[in-house]
Amino acid sequence: MTTPAPASPHLAVRQDWLDRHVEAALEPDLPIVDPHHHLWDRPGNSYLLPDLLADTGTGHNVRATVFVECRAMYRAAGPAELRSLGETEFVNGVAAMSASGGYGAMRACDAIVGNVDLMFGDRAGPALEAHVAAAGGRFRGIRNVSAWHADPAVRSTTASPPRGMLLDPTFRQGFAHLAKLNLSFDGWLYHPQISDFLDLARAFPTTTMILDHVGGPVGIGPYLGKRAEQFPIWRAAIRELATCPNVNVKLGGLGMRLSGDNFAEQPEPPTSQQLADAWRPYIEACIEAFGAQRCMFESNFPVDKGMCGYGPLWNAFKRIAAGYSASEKTALFSGTASRVYRMG
Repeated sequence: MTTPAPASPHLAVRQDWLDRHVEAALEPDLPIVDPHHHLWDRPGNSYLLPDLLADTGTGHNVRATVFVECRAMYRAAGPAELRSLGETEFVNGVAAMSASGGYGAMRACDAIVGNVDLMFGDRAGPALEAHVAAAGGRFRGIRNVSAWHADPAVRSTTASPPRGMLLDPTFRQGFAHLAKLNLSFDGWLYHPQISDFLDLARAFPTTTMILDHVGGPVGIGPYLGKRAEQFPIWRAAIRELATCPNVNVKLGGLGMRLSGDNFAEQPEPPTSQQLADAWRPYIEACIEAFGAQRCMFESNFPVDKGMCGYGPLWNAFKRIAAGYSASEKTALFSGTASRVYRMG
């Protein structure tokens, strides 16, 4: 079973540093569905509804968001396979607060991607049903983090999954229950593991799957300074994965320490142009392989907030998408997320 790691690998959020560079929103009327953010309340590190509203209220037209699991608010007791139900209950309460209209027109956590550990095998089935029942119609799927690397320097998650989890027969026993309940699967892994995700997608062609964070290109540890060498390897894996029609990809997550970019070490936070220049090769390669209809921009906040502000992040995406058609922009910024997560 996956267990929390003892310390966070995420970049620290420094609001005073982020405030040193503020940008007006480009294309402020363009509707956005942010399909990937977290909420948590940890010692010295919280990100809750007021924080999310402060970020989504920076000038972009964010209509709704999708919460993605982060091992927050788990139950302290009870059957192991049901402890993650506490997170879904917590987030559904936040979604209900937002749906009241008392916090503005934006609908926070309008869809929920929770966590049921599929390494429980068939015991995952009743647990998934419990999440669906607890979420007030908002539960859309789960995420299991499978990011693993032999080198301890390659780390970007507070989870500690076992090696080869996506290929494990017990995991796949649990995975088989997703399609029965019309639930999707988000996968978070490192780029050398994309072949495992591909094998899983081919084994379960009727399950909607989402590759998080452009497939986790690694630029730290043994990959530091080897972007020119590793990019073609990552791109070839992305192109092969795109042959699976049940797979979609999230465009973002490149603001993590994992990327190898050093923006967080600079005196000033990055501009949207700097971010666009750094991220464009990965994002354009994904759109070329999958098509806009299977791609969605994401914030990955507050994790990526350690490297950049919410406003510049979405401006960077808008700069990258400037040459795409109106229909492609709609897909990238809201349409794909709305379809994949069945958001009406």
